[in-house]
Amino acid sequence: MSMNEVLGYEEPCFVISVAARIVGVQTQTLRYYESLGLVQPARTNGGQRVYSRRDVERVRRMRSLIDDLGVNLAGVEVVVNLLDRLQESDSEKRRLETENERLRGLLEALQGG
Repeated sequence: MSMNEVLGYEEPCFVISVAARIVGVQTQTLRYYESLGLVQPARTNGGQRVYSRRDVERVRRMRSLIDDLGVNLAGVEVVVNLLDRLQESDSEKRRLETENERLRGLLEALQGG
């Protein structure tokens, strides 16, 4: 059983200090990214930031753009927003394909075939 199966990809499971250590940044950097709207960690009832595996991967991707490609934060924001929109489009495409297949099956059943 993989880690993604045990703890869902979206499941908040890392406090800010652990998330920062995983990504290799300071906790202040994660707070700054949050203030810019680049990452939105969940909050505990006590207000503590808790990051999911998705959040950690997002910050890793951002750091790669900054460190490896020299992209500034404004560029990072554009790129991650485009990646988010692309992922949403892919999800919508899969949903529509599934619905299309379902409707084809219904049509074939109604046509007796």
